Amino acid sequence: QVRLVESGGGLVQAGGSLRLSCAVSKRTMDSTGVGWFRQAPGQGREFVAWTTWSGSINYSDFVKGRFTLSGDNGKNTIYLQMNRLEPEDTGTYHCAIKRYDGRYDREDNYDYWGPGTQVTVSS
Repeated sequence: QVRLVESGGGLVQAGGSLRLSCAVSKRTMDSTGVGWFRQAPGQGREFVAWTTWSGSINYSDFVKGRFTLSGDNGKNTIYLQMNRLEPEDTGTYHCAIKRYDGRYDREDNYDYWGPGTQVTVSS
């Protein structure tokens, strides 16, 4: 069983920064990579960023230039550095593992999810 645990969320003022972590209990040999999604209150999950285990990274348009993904393969941990945060970035941030091929920006292509960490950005 693969487990993911997010951490690093909190309350920050607009313009501030946070670094989220996603700890993966084990790296499944047949998985392709890790994605981040967020969910604002009353809304569905939206794609934020994605990385393959080999380091190929993609971002959603609304975080490009502000958020940066990185990873520590030795610790099976993926980091999401979030800078210049805006109130619209508020939400619960989840990381997830996608086992098979398929669009990385679609949540239904992901197989394992963490419980999420709350990010609140005040204006």
